[in-house]
Amino acid sequence: MTETAALQDFIDRHKRLFLLTGAGVSTPSGLPDYRDDDGQWKRPQPVTYQAFMKAEATRQRYWARSLVGWGQMGGIRPNGAHRALARLEARGGAEVLVTQNVDRLHQAAGSTQVIDLHGRLDLVRCMHCERRLPRAAFQAELAQRNPGWAELVASRAPDGDAELEDVDFSSFAVPPCPVCGGIQKPDVVFYGESVPRHRVETAFAHLEAADAVLVIGSSLMVRSGFRFVEAAAAAGKPIGAVNIGKTRGDALFSMKVEEESEAALKFLLE
Repeated sequence: MTETAALQDFIDRHKRLFLLTGAGVSTPSGLPDYRDDDGQWKRPQPVTYQAFMKAEATRQRYWARSLVGWGQMGGIRPNGAHRALARLEARGGAEVLVTQNVDRLHQAAGSTQVIDLHGRLDLVRCMHCERRLPRAAFQAELAQRNPGWAELVASRAPDGDAELEDVDFSSFAVPPCPVCGGIQKPDVVFYGESVPRHRVETAFAHLEAADAVLVIGSSLMVRSGFRFVEAAAAAGKPIGAVNIGKTRGDALFSMKVEEESEAALKFLLE
């Protein structure tokens, strides 16, 4: 049986799939990922929650790079993998889609039963009063307070970041929350920050109702996603994967396709 046939057979035999997606689903859309085929970091690790909350200099650097990077996000569109998974949901083959991505491309492709495990990059949250506003509005304020920064040219980095080098960030103005003066942060889960409990509990409830797990484009090196694979294995649920290279869950898979996600799932669009 070919890998494509094995994947199609896995999907056909399990009608309530718990879909777990990672950065490998969005890379064909032009979004860089963090890890190589061995699951190792191929670029500097992202900022941690603790560093962001502790130091103004860290927030200046983060938001300056994000100001440039967000401008590059406008042309990002769903690819065939996103559309294939939306088609799978539409035909009744998905219990839920849990994504580790923060780009909302699954929703843009038409998926509706989505849990954004690590949050949403298109929202900004006040860490004191919980006020939320669209990232586009925050972008406009950043650009107004920091003339010229938005025009800087930089290489694209993961999650709306940009690789600005040899830049002095000390004069960059980061606006506080206009309601309470608190620290404003993307409404995403940073490294070192916990996924909200209700989000995790909702995902586990769907996992219990599912009859199998299919991982697409994730190395599972982050515990927040790997725990669902561990729980599925403990419950005796079949686990399949579509991923190029090593993953943390390789020993638990009953089926694995080593192919780029868009190519592997294209049969769902035929």
